[in-house]
Amino acid sequence: MFFRKLPGVSGSGMGLRLSQKFIFLLFLSGLVTLCFGALFFLPDSARIKRFFLTRAESQTPAVEPDTTAKQHSKKSDKSHGHVKEIIPAKAVTSAKIKSISQKSSPTSEKKDAEKVTVKKQEDQNESKRPPPVQPRFAVSKPVEQEMERGTVSSKKSKHGSPFDYENFRQCLQKPILGVEKGQPSDPQTRERREKVKEMMKFSWDNYKTYAWGKNELQPLTRNGHIGNMFGGLRGASIVDSLDTLYIMGLLEEFEDAKSWVEKELDMNSNGEASLFEVNIRYVGGLLSAYYLTGEEVFKKKAIELGEKLLPVFNTPTGIPRGVINLGSGTSWSWGWASAGSSILAEFGTLHLEFVHLTEVTGNPIYSEKVMNIRNVLNKIEKPHGLYPNFLSPVTGNWVQHHVSIGGLGDSFYEYLIKSYLMSDKRDEQAKKMYYDALEAIETNLVQKSPGGLTYIAEWRGGVLDHKMGHLACFSGGMIGIGADDGEPEQRKHHMDLAAEITHTCHESYARTATKLGPEAFRFDSGVEATATRMSDRYYILRPEVVESYMYMWRLTHDPKYREWGWEAIQALEKYCRVDKGFTGIRDVYTTSPSPDNMQQSFFLAETLKYLYLLFSDDDLLPLDDWVFNTEAHPLPVIRTECMQGGEAGKIQQQQ
Repeated sequence: MFFRKLPGVSGSGMGLRLSQKFIFLLFLSGLVTLCFGALFFLPDSARIKRFFLTRAESQTPAVEPDTTAKQHSKKSDKSHGHVKEIIPAKAVTSAKIKSISQKSSPTSEKKDAEKVTVKKQEDQNESKRPPPVQPRFAVSKPVEQEMERGTVSSKKSKHGSPFDYENFRQCLQKPILGVEKGQPSDPQTRERREKVKEMMKFSWDNYKTYAWGKNELQPLTRNGHIGNMFGGLRGASIVDSLDTLYIMGLLEEFEDAKSWVEKELDMNSNGEASLFEVNIRYVGGLLSAYYLTGEEVFKKKAIELGEKLLPVFNTPTGIPRGVINLGSGTSWSWGWASAGSSILAEFGTLHLEFVHLTEVTGNPIYSEKVMNIRNVLNKIEKPHGLYPNFLSPVTGNWVQHHVSIGGLGDSFYEYLIKSYLMSDKRDEQAKKMYYDALEAIETNLVQKSPGGLTYIAEWRGGVLDHKMGHLACFSGGMIGIGADDGEPEQRKHHMDLAAEITHTCHESYARTATKLGPEAFRFDSGVEATATRMSDRYYILRPEVVESYMYMWRLTHDPKYREWGWEAIQALEKYCRVDKGFTGIRDVYTTSPSPDNMQQSFFLAETLKYLYLLFSDDDLLPLDDWVFNTEAHPLPVIRTECMQGGEAGKIQQQQ
């Protein structure tokens, strides 16, 4: 005991004389003062000082979480039915830990003290300064906070900040809407194109009359449908229709849509949204409308929504989950997804939009997030070179070996080749991943039926399922647009394969009573390109078959593709058009099908747009300048050298 070591002190400490007590208390108070006073002479990095002082007093620099080394604990949130992630504060980069723990030299301490003095003087004068001039679009709070935490780089755009729209227009090789807005010279083709335009106006007018501001029109009951895919966002049909209205020259309708976006599109929702659907429809639609028109409101809204999607990447691997609460930023996986998996077609269908968010903001965080997805997929082993549909966002491993070029997998492959094309053919990683995947698909999945039809089967752990979904029919166009950039000896083969798959998908239409294709069709039990289950016999105004018609027309100019497109238009008019819009049908194999009472927003965004382009000249949204996201929203090829001030494009756009 300390008391026992002092002379004249009893074991109990109660035998002190008055003078001794005074001396003892004086000594003790001096010792305490000395100890605590010494804290203020320690360097800022000293651990004991950080323990006693608050964060504000010690001015400890913020540290950046290391997303590759985080240790996550989870707790169940029963009220929302999902899992929240808790990231411990100790998850920081080793480099920053090292810089914090190292002691400063006396010289650096002196310099730091001088900096603190200057900073205090600046802070005192701050209130006297005029407010800073705001940029054309301000950095919103979520990104501002990310920048403070070090998770967002504050670099300026390589193109300058803000985005130079006029420079972008000069870097296009051809006019956006063509020399004469894509007007074909052939009278029959022109008449058919006008019919598609009339279908679009009819669909839009009825949506505006009966469902304005809702997500989709229910034409039989003449009301709007909101749904639960968009997390409280409204106006999906409006945003999806912006570019279609513009390229068709429906400018009055376009102005109505623009006004709604400006005044009514509210991002402050607090619902549960599909990352995939919000990205391809809203972010893609807004970006496309901005690039086509230069209207700042579309860029502003796209950036605002893009920021709200960033928290979905906060997983141990950086692979986003499928569902996000747009208000809280909390994300989780679909309840039906195997073992909490993320879906290949969902996290693999972000690249085009997020790269363009980086283009228009100058903020690299968007492209960094999607490039990380690529890197994760490159590192893991792929069975027979194939990409299964389910991946754990926690471990980065495949959850089950189900491979499909249709639903759950489709647009991942589409975005690989389109990323390469959109990069002005500079993205070599995307190119290699695409052609390697295509080779694996050909080796393991591409089949030939006894009747000579080429199709792409599904793969379940090594066992083939001989069916092909309507969603997989996009692949004819995909393989076609990628044919010219493969190995020279494979180019004709790839074009032949694209034509064969497109022909098979046409056969799935031709073999029905309505001449519209089923949701899925099979090649077994003696049937070919035919749905064998009642649950596969429906058609919901899907675009994938006419999408391939459009691409194959532009690549080959074979007139059969326009004839097949006209057959589809006639079938839509006969079986899907009702008094107040268009609706899907429940059975394509009967001439009196029951309608499903839903005018899907993608019917306006994709189906009608692809049909319109099919009957337009090729210089309307030329493929040299534009790629289409999986919702058919055109996004421009990024010509980096030109945008950095090099030689401008071939012509100055005048519209």
